[in-house]
Amino acid sequence: MTPPVLFISHGAPTLPIEPGETGAAWQVLGQQLERPKSILVISAHWTTNVPTVSTVERPQTIHDFSGFPEALYRLHYPALGAPQLAMEVMKSLQDAGIASQHDSTRGLDHGAWVPLMFLFPEADVPVTQLSLQAEADPTWHFNLGKAMRNLREQDVLIVASGSITHNLRALFAHPQGQAVPEWVSTFCDWMSARIAAGDIAALLNYRELAPYAAQNHPTDEHLLPLFVALGAATDIRQSTHLNQVLTYGILAMDAWRFD
Repeated sequence: MTPPVLFISHGAPTLPIEPGETGAAWQVLGQQLERPKSILVISAHWTTNVPTVSTVERPQTIHDFSGFPEALYRLHYPALGAPQLAMEVMKSLQDAGIASQHDSTRGLDHGAWVPLMFLFPEADVPVTQLSLQAEADPTWHFNLGKAMRNLREQDVLIVASGSITHNLRALFAHPQGQAVPEWVSTFCDWMSARIAAGDIAALLNYRELAPYAAQNHPTDEHLLPLFVALGAATDIRQSTHLNQVLTYGILAMDAWRFD
């Protein structure tokens, strides 16, 4: 069976020690997935000028955050790397006319290892990461995903890890217990409706068309993984909308499975 494509809102780094509804939802999702041969993660926390794939054989767990409980820094995700998959990624991109490069030292950032700890807790599936290009637009990332669609036929699970909303300044200012602001719920509803309708054109032009787009995403990087997932999916209307949970009042934890 061809693996699905996943888009996951990975939330705060504290999720492994405060799993809540989101952790439970990801555990259920992991139990539903057939074990793939390997995993390719596209995380909002690795950006480069040129698409870059990790060829490291034993990726380190990168604790790319500060000021959190000490228990988080003791967590490790000891999966093997997937250098052969990395080479296949580069070939797929080359075939699509997209230049790429590899990095022989890059480990797994928290956008990768946090969700994988729930999806594949045994860390028994080789995994590698591909970087985003923060200065490139949604269409670029859609085409990046489309170029890698063929990898699914090789039993590769593509996991795009970002956030459906990501305004940290507003998050820190939002009083605990206050109702979800309209600018968050309206944006999430628009994104969900456009995905359900298969409206790729509108999604790629979300900055101009989606309500409160800039307020939810002052910068693009946490939404860019979604466009990679949309490109790698065969038909985005064949999707399951998962985990419609909001944390800290405005951080939406939505996820989609594209079959």
